[in-house]
Amino acid sequence: MALKTRFDVYGCTTNIRTPEIYRISRLVSKCTGFAIAPNKAIVGNNAFRHEAGIHQDGILKERSTYEIMRPEDVGFVGTGLVLGKHSGRHAFKVRLKHLGIELRDSSLDKAFDRFKRVADKKKQVFDEDLVAIVEDEIEVFQKTWSLVSLSARSGTRMKPSVEIVLKSKGKTYEKSSSGDGPVDACYKAIDAITKTSGKLLDYSIHSVTQGKDALGEVTVKVQFKGKSVIAHGTSTDIFEASAKAYINALNKVLFQESNLKQ
Repeated sequence: MALKTRFDVYGCTTNIRTPEIYRISRLVSKCTGFAIAPNKAIVGNNAFRHEAGIHQDGILKERSTYEIMRPEDVGFVGTGLVLGKHSGRHAFKVRLKHLGIELRDSSLDKAFDRFKRVADKKKQVFDEDLVAIVEDEIEVFQKTWSLVSLSARSGTRMKPSVEIVLKSKGKTYEKSSSGDGPVDACYKAIDAITKTSGKLLDYSIHSVTQGKDALGEVTVKVQFKGKSVIAHGTSTDIFEASAKAYINALNKVLFQESNLKQ
């Protein structure tokens, strides 16, 4: 981007498609488990946001005053309210296409169903929410286990406990468990149902967008049978997001094992 924005200084060009920079950065973040800092130059969520009055005034009068490059030049496509719970499948598909995402019918149906459930909980659905929904729903590996329901109870004067229902190969399995916290209890219940023992190596959570009803994205690094994997889960409920992330990690390991046997 320095070469592109300062051609008059460096006199050099590249064949890099700069509008893909943001998406590639997010992909690397997903694969490594390291979140992109909001203040990260070029690809951070705050890179093109302006709060100070003098900055906003300057942007309105002449955008290049505080932005030497355009957001769309690095892959940002805007962050306004785009869809709601009354939006239809066609509008959803068109908006995804605007974000550079094209899905086949089966994948689109899954993503749209998830979008409707999120829209029922959130008053505002942003572009970042849509990207997170698609990334969470699209199957890049076969899922052996899936979350059906989760109920968590915790408080300052009670031992945290959960009741969780999982599904595998058409059958449902239910388990109650307690732990040091709701997340710990949840993971113990999942281990009991799946008859596995996962060791949580790293856990982080950040909001996809702003607001109290924002989607929470949980990233976990879990070790199963000596294998470490990184997985993610998103939801407006952090316990649900935590459960999804852990289950996705388990599914990754099971998928890898099934491929090795073939």
